[in-house]
Amino acid sequence: MLICGVDEAGRGPLAGAVYAAAVILDPNRSIPGLADSKVLSEKKRELLACEIRNHALAWSIASSSVEEIDELNILQASLLAMKRAIVSLRNQNGAWVVPQLVLVDGKHCPAIGIPSRAIIKGDSKEPAIAAASILAKTARDEEMRQLDIQYPQYAFAKHKGYPTKEHLQTLAEFGVSDVHRRSYAPVRKLLV
Repeated sequence: MLICGVDEAGRGPLAGAVYAAAVILDPNRSIPGLADSKVLSEKKRELLACEIRNHALAWSIASSSVEEIDELNILQASLLAMKRAIVSLRNQNGAWVVPQLVLVDGKHCPAIGIPSRAIIKGDSKEPAIAAASILAKTARDEEMRQLDIQYPQYAFAKHKGYPTKEHLQTLAEFGVSDVHRRSYAPVRKLLV
């Protein structure tokens, strides 16, 4: 059975897109060290992301934009990113792959017409979800490094858009950028 793990990264930050990944692991090629991306070091995540891309049966990464987050809300934007990742699954030859079962980290599943199950803390229970969490997190972190180059005053590479004290201070000092989520309270209050 082709079981796809799905997870997202970036629901909490004040800036940048929300990312999701979908992964179908190869039962004949185990990837040692798979774990919830939040418990891994950045270096370990990057190494595992390479292993996943090279050894999974199929994988995909997708996102929902800041505009979609503000328009839909973060939950719906996350589910949209998940749906985009699932329907974009491709194998190493570039052929589309349709999973038979989708396991999603959290409480909600995207509406995709494929049997799905939401698993709370799934990224620590299911290897395919852990793999998806790693791909989603590394893709989002890369976006934040790129945004750091465009908007160096916000130090996105350092805090990845999360509402740290430093980020809130730079927001107050420099104002709201094009990549900040206007529907989030700390950003919204600066727009009034």
